[in-house]
Amino acid sequence: MSNHSGRGQVAGLPAWDRCAVMGVVNVTPDSFSDGGRWFDTTIAVKHGLDLVAEGADLVDVGGESTRPGATRVDEDEELRRVIPVVRGLAAEGVVVSVDTMRARVAQQALAAGAALVNDVSGGLADPDMIPVVAESGAPFVVMHWRGFLEGGNVRGVYDDVVAEVLDELHARVDAVLAGGISPDRIVVDPGLGFSKDSGHDLTLLAHLDRLHALGHPVLVAASRKRFLGRVLAGPEGAPPPARERDAATAAVSALAAHAGAWAVRVHEVRATADAVRVARAIEGARTGPDTPGAHASQPAHASPASQPAHASQNPPRRAEGAR
Repeated sequence: MSNHSGRGQVAGLPAWDRCAVMGVVNVTPDSFSDGGRWFDTTIAVKHGLDLVAEGADLVDVGGESTRPGATRVDEDEELRRVIPVVRGLAAEGVVVSVDTMRARVAQQALAAGAALVNDVSGGLADPDMIPVVAESGAPFVVMHWRGFLEGGNVRGVYDDVVAEVLDELHARVDAVLAGGISPDRIVVDPGLGFSKDSGHDLTLLAHLDRLHALGHPVLVAASRKRFLGRVLAGPEGAPPPARERDAATAAVSALAAHAGAWAVRVHEVRATADAVRVARAIEGARTGPDTPGAHASQPAHASPASQPAHASQNPPRRAEGAR
């Protein structure tokens, strides 16, 4: 793993000097968090640009909900939803990630300008995914996955969730490497909320440092997820709605950045962009004021050279909007 502040860099992507912020654009009618809000292509592209203006370093575009019990969208419909949005954002200079489990969608998204493939199944859902990504040379996110969230897979059973997730991720990374994807283009994700209950998610977050043993940068996707609702639940135990979990998400983002995460995936960008900026400033203060990258006043986005021109032209807006 190429190190910068211990969190690693990913070949083929900009080199950020702190935890990067991945904004989410769900082009779906049924996402648990913001289903339907960004379903129109024009609105989705504008939302992605707004996220960048608020501090997102890259934008993750997905056209299929992976919430528990969701019905899979067919491939042609996923392509119809995703490709125009990827193309529109890439044309504006945005670093785009495509959130898909289908090789054909990944292939066409990469051709349309996507720079990263974020597959929640880690290549297990479609046997053609790894060969497609390997041939393209694109970076690839390998998430911990035990199958689609239905039946017994909604809540996984673990004796030691950290050890088992690490072992299963290690096996999946080995398979991805054997499939031809370069080691410096692999990102790992512990899969919070996927076949895990709230206790499992919290335990994994408490031991994020152990994921670095895999030797690859770590992506943390905690935004608005069910475990945060459980933590925030009132005396009656009723969790707040997904869009009322953004402050809790920003707290997790700060903790993940402190633990060395390469990036955090979030729906509401501004608070998390501030959180990772503060985490970087504290990191810089710990290692000394002359340490490269220890700039408390620097914006939360990437350097000007990698910042799309439109970001400075759009006024900051507060965006609302998991898989």
